[in-house]
Amino acid sequence: MIERNIFDELFVLEVANNHWGSLERGLRIIREFSTIARYHNMRCAMKLQFRDVDHFIHKNFRDRQDIRYVKKTVDTKMSDEDYGALVEETRRNNGIRMATPFDERSVDLCVEVGIDIIKIASSDITDWTLLEKIAKTRKPVIASTGGASVKDMDAMVTFFGNRSIPIAINHCVSLYPSEGEELELNQIDFLRKRYPTHTIGWSGHEKSSEIHDTMLAVYAKGARTFERHVDIVTPDKTLSPYCSTPQDVSDWFSAFNRAKALCGGSSETRRTLPRKEIEYLDALVRGVYANRDIPAGARITRDDYYLAVPLQRGQLSSRELIDGDLLVKPVAKDAPIRIELFDNPYSRTPELRKQIEGRGL
Repeated sequence: MIERNIFDELFVLEVANNHWGSLERGLRIIREFSTIARYHNMRCAMKLQFRDVDHFIHKNFRDRQDIRYVKKTVDTKMSDEDYGALVEETRRNNGIRMATPFDERSVDLCVEVGIDIIKIASSDITDWTLLEKIAKTRKPVIASTGGASVKDMDAMVTFFGNRSIPIAINHCVSLYPSEGEELELNQIDFLRKRYPTHTIGWSGHEKSSEIHDTMLAVYAKGARTFERHVDIVTPDKTLSPYCSTPQDVSDWFSAFNRAKALCGGSSETRRTLPRKEIEYLDALVRGVYANRDIPAGARITRDDYYLAVPLQRGQLSSRELIDGDLLVKPVAKDAPIRIELFDNPYSRTPELRKQIEGRGL
């Protein structure tokens, strides 16, 4: 049995390249968001992105300023030692250490610095050279599925399943930012049905102004691991619209707790009914009243009673059938017909009698 609890209610805070190559900025991000996680008592992973920049980008393109992805990757390059320091800071703050490796050397770095969970980016679901390398680490995996076909998802899930490597599958829309009508949250239902033994999650790139409402929806749909890009506000850098500040993440955590409260307990069993709800509904149940004066020894027929509210304490209700039951005591017209007037299965069964005598006004 593959262990899936490691993913349940796990929040992944994606630092990505928001450190901008500065160890000091990266450490500050980790510390500020770790503080928020501790305050809300959330289990969080701080996720970095690892690239062996010198080989990841072809040498003839490293100086290109017109290719955004190339320029940002070069501009945010960090040393292995600096990445190690960020990972250690995560550990020191009781966070789960996580990274997305984009090449094979970066998978080795994951092992070297003690990464706990490896993330597979949506772009790499079919990069079998990279997936083979990741699988050899035997570390748990979370994979995002933005842009992936069903065939590709099935192949990846089967690949890790055959190796008994725990994998969570995130619904993801790879648009930055994603507009509300682009989120396709019903895909969480699809993934839960297709991969019922796996934890299904949500990796969101919607604007931070929308994450409260989105959390309510994705939790209700069954997502149990959650990912957001995070960043801090500083005068020298622009905050991307799909990145969340510490305050945004605090609100996000609050939305999660609200979603849990709204959804209640397990979806696998019937909920425990609170006493106040039972009492409220009992007040709407009709009680059995005598249509006429009925002597002891009579057998009750449908013509002998009528149903009306309120249900009084110890009175039979519309839920109990009494036709043909023997009345052992007389009852007056319009009086409630109570359990003690009969010798029948309700009156002879202590538990049933106790329930009837304990309800009503």
